[in-house]
Amino acid sequence: MADERSPRRRALLLENIHPGAAELLRSAGFEVERRKGALDEHELAEQLLQFDVLGIRSRTQVTEAVLEKSPRLTAIGAFCIGTNQIDLSAATHRGITVFNAPFSNTRSVVELVIAEIIALTRRLTDKNAEMHAGTWSKSAAGAHEVRGRRLGIVGYGNIGSQLSVLGENLGMAVGFYDTADRLALGNARRMGSLEELLGWADVVTLHVDGRPDNRGLFGEAEFSAMRPGALFLNLSRGFVVDHGSLRQHIESGHLAGAAVDVFYEEPAGDDQQFTSRLQGLPNVILTPHIGGSTEEAQSDIGQFVAKKLIDYVRSGSSALSVNMPNVDLPVRAGAHTLVHIHRNTPGVLAAINAIFADHRVNIEGQALGTSGEVGYVITDISSDFTDDMIDRLTHMDETIRLRVL
Repeated sequence: MADERSPRRRALLLENIHPGAAELLRSAGFEVERRKGALDEHELAEQLLQFDVLGIRSRTQVTEAVLEKSPRLTAIGAFCIGTNQIDLSAATHRGITVFNAPFSNTRSVVELVIAEIIALTRRLTDKNAEMHAGTWSKSAAGAHEVRGRRLGIVGYGNIGSQLSVLGENLGMAVGFYDTADRLALGNARRMGSLEELLGWADVVTLHVDGRPDNRGLFGEAEFSAMRPGALFLNLSRGFVVDHGSLRQHIESGHLAGAAVDVFYEEPAGDDQQFTSRLQGLPNVILTPHIGGSTEEAQSDIGQFVAKKLIDYVRSGSSALSVNMPNVDLPVRAGAHTLVHIHRNTPGVLAAINAIFADHRVNIEGQALGTSGEVGYVITDISSDFTDDMIDRLTHMDETIRLRVL
């Protein structure tokens, strides 16, 4: 068992996470080391021997091989929406709790989508290139208002639903498709299938998550099903779209334009070269995964995730964790807090409490949550504990990790 009673925690923040996160962690007593770029698997595993908490964005890959070499690591903060760069199953089985920022950059992504839809519809990309080349081409040909056009949203979660509202405010007709049962906002129309949406929309924009089932979601069949002259945007995940097929449909004139913010392979740092099959195409906007890259969003993300990590380390709160049962217990002054993460089998809570009873320990408060194969118990006790009690809790057959706070 890692020594959870150490008074000093260390946090490693990679990928230029907003400095506000580091300031908040330091104010909570953490030693914080910040680095601008990502680390490869070997470097990350080597560094994590010295840290309790890891903060990353989308470039760092936290694999099972990294996690099995990081016994000190307690929690991971993904300072972004997606967590597919983290092996969540491996983290869970080692009692490492993962947090993300599911809401903080929603507005920034939506505003970029709206800006790109307007830019593509007005063909501002072409006008800009012509002006820089010295050509004055004052023509309305191919330029349209967004008002009255049909916006098709694939994925109606936090981003898709907010985009729906703003799109409708611009005068667009909104339709959406989602595999989950989502409540339509405003006058948005829920489509019965992806094919129905593609045949209806003038603009198709993807806002799906990083689950493996979405790999290759959009390819030749889907682009062929889109309306002639339609626009395509992807600000979700790079592996969702076949860029070769997209290029063919842009070059053939079937699609009038596209905007892409995410790619199969993205450079690990700003000093590395970027290449894509979509480069050099007219009326195509390529951006370097900046959907959530505004000062406002990054500040909000830094504050949100840092607070989650602090609460977790201090009190064991797993509220809004992406891989653990969400459990919270009010902090009690003078109490000792124990967090027991275990395999979810019948009778574990009774066995834990029997150990407390054997050591004549009074329980001041307790909360249990289970999810899938994992159970999570926070217990506040009023009396001191013995090494024997901790040893028995640690070596229960079902124990994944015990934290003594």
